[in-house]
Amino acid sequence: MREKTIEQKFRAAVGAAGGLAVKFTSPGFDGVPDRIVLLHGGKIGFVEVKAPGEKPRPLQLARHRLLRRLGFKVYVLDDESQIGGIIDEIRAT
Repeated sequence: MREKTIEQKFRAAVGAAGGLAVKFTSPGFDGVPDRIVLLHGGKIGFVEVKAPGEKPRPLQLARHRLLRRLGFKVYVLDDESQIGGIIDEIRAT
C-alpha cells in the first residue's frame, strides 16, 4: 500500500471521529510530521505517514524528539491497522 493511500484512509478516519487531520508544512523548519490531528476537547497529536516498512529520516526523528520533549504525542503511521489506535491514543491525552 502506498503512503498516499494510508494518508487518505487516516484523514477519513479522523474526519469520521469528528476531527481534522491538517497537512502540516513549516517553511524553514524541515522534518516536521505530515499531519496535525485536532480532536474534540482540544486534543492534538502529530502524525508522520510512511509507506509500509519505511522509517523516518534522521531529521524527522530529531523533530519528533523535539515535539515529544515539548509534551506532544507524535506517531509514525505505516500501516492502516494502526489508524484506530492512534486516534484513540490522541483522544486519551
